[in-house]
Amino acid sequence: MLEVVTDVGAGWKGDTNWEMLAQDAVAAAIEQTPHAEFATMPVRVEISVKLSDDAEVQELNRDYRGKDKPTNVLSFPMVQPDLLDGLSNSDDGEVLLGDIVLARETVTREAADKRVSAEHHATHLIVHGALHLLGYDHEQGEAEAEAMEALERAALAGLGISDPYRVAEA
Repeated sequence: MLEVVTDVGAGWKGDTNWEMLAQDAVAAAIEQTPHAEFATMPVRVEISVKLSDDAEVQELNRDYRGKDKPTNVLSFPMVQPDLLDGLSNSDDGEVLLGDIVLARETVTREAADKRVSAEHHATHLIVHGALHLLGYDHEQGEAEAEAMEALERAALAGLGISDPYRVAEA
């Protein structure tokens, strides 16, 4: 069973149901992968999504990646990719797959630049982060980046969100 625990920070409130958005985004991402069974297997697979701010994300980015600047999303996998296939055999009933953290100011600014809603951009970033938790990595070469982007496009299409990588003609 897939459980998404969402911590919605200040500034993310409003009319959007961020908990449901995070749940849907994570489920859509996982559904596109060979690990789709995480949604229905008896072991509880937990992903934490924290909707934070630039200051916290900058601190995390500095401390864990050596980059002293905010970024839109960070992912912290708790399970090595080569161990993902064995999760259904876990004997403790639950597995923390990892954490995803978004920075509100950066997400809002990027959404405005892309002329998309903050909700759609946040959904894309949560999908992206969930794929990182499953071992996908766009920084390991062009082929891996294209494969990850294809999964993102499919997950987002299933949620009714258009291709975030499509280049609009001016």
